[in-house]
Amino acid sequence: MSAALSHLQQTLNLYHILPSEAWQAYQACCTTKKLEKGEILYPLGQKPTSLAFIHQGLMRAYVIDENGNEYNKNFFAEGRFPGCMSALLKNEASVLAIQALQACEIIEINHVKFRSALFHHVDLMKFQIRYLETHWLLEKEPKEIGYLQYEAKARYVKFLENYKTILPRLPQYHIASYLGITPTQLSRIKREIKES
Repeated sequence: MSAALSHLQQTLNLYHILPSEAWQAYQACCTTKKLEKGEILYPLGQKPTSLAFIHQGLMRAYVIDENGNEYNKNFFAEGRFPGCMSALLKNEASVLAIQALQACEIIEINHVKFRSALFHHVDLMKFQIRYLETHWLLEKEPKEIGYLQYEAKARYVKFLENYKTILPRLPQYHIASYLGITPTQLSRIKREIKES
């Protein structure tokens, strides 16, 4: 088994330990791929057919407004599953783009095959439920509420907590974009924190 598949299996087992049959079904949905830094895995306006698992590298999900400004919605490092989930579920063009911020080694997971396997293997369903609970409810909900409630400085402090493991790998302008502020505003906030 490749290092990437072994990493994927270990990650899946953190949510629910998959018996051999379920793991084989999951593997049948997978293909490995390498991306260059800056390469867009899932472009805006296109229908995606897969989601990904990051074995090595760093990626971002972003949107572009009508003026061409980019806004980062999320960052994904090793062990995470970036994808345009709403577009996949609705079979629509994506309003999100996913881009490699570093050279990446990923596993692409064919969505149609995975959905079919999901309904044939209860253990894959258990994995999916635990994954969604962890990342789409327990993790995402507080982030969205905090974004509405907190000023930029408080959002930055929260960002430092949530993304501390990948902070050295993120350019400042990407952090500013995520927080909805300019790089100049971010520099000012960082200076205020340092001086306090």
